[in-house]
Amino acid sequence: MHPKEFKHEKAGTGRLTHLCLSTSEIHMGLTFDTHELVQGLIADPANFPVLVYPGPTARNLTTGALTETDLGGRRLVLLLLDGTWSGARKMLRLSPSLQRLPRVMFTPTSPSRFIIKQQPQAGCLSTLETTHELLLALEKSGLDAYPLPAQLHDLFARMQAYQIRCASDPALAGYRRRAYRTPAERVLTPIRRRYIQTPFEAPSPSTSAPPPLTV
Repeated sequence: MHPKEFKHEKAGTGRLTHLCLSTSEIHMGLTFDTHELVQGLIADPANFPVLVYPGPTARNLTTGALTETDLGGRRLVLLLLDGTWSGARKMLRLSPSLQRLPRVMFTPTSPSRFIIKQQPQAGCLSTLETTHELLLALEKSGLDAYPLPAQLHDLFARMQAYQIRCASDPALAGYRRRAYRTPAERVLTPIRRRYIQTPFEAPSPSTSAPPPLTV
């Protein structure tokens, strides 16, 4: 988890996800090559560590590109980068040991349900949504069990409903300088317009968007 996400984010889904998964861990940092606990997970011969990050070499869990045979009896350990889009890219750039890990990805079953934050492009998901999709794909591949598939999304919806109620209540003094607006009402700055496509805008042929990451 990026330090800014860890210290300042008030609606971060990484911590929410962690509270739902008893076998998950949160490790804060910008570079993880000298992070003792993370390096211990990577170096443990009993583990099969992979980085959840799209790319041409990433194995698609949805299509069964990773199997029990590939694991060779080792425990599958999935590492997710939790931060803003630019923050996650920086974490990866500063961590060569993460760059060397095998990569996995998935095919989303639905678009992002994050209505209180804007995603840079279609296919981008929050950390909570990414974890949900990962568990669906892992169960489909026979690599894990996902007995309560509605739990994460239900919790996600309640968290957002609470945030919206607080932001819309004029009696509550919050950290927002402006009143809450729905995504359709928001006005993008020229810089953010380069990376975020609204439902009302056709993408520009010259637009160069970053790869899907989690937040």
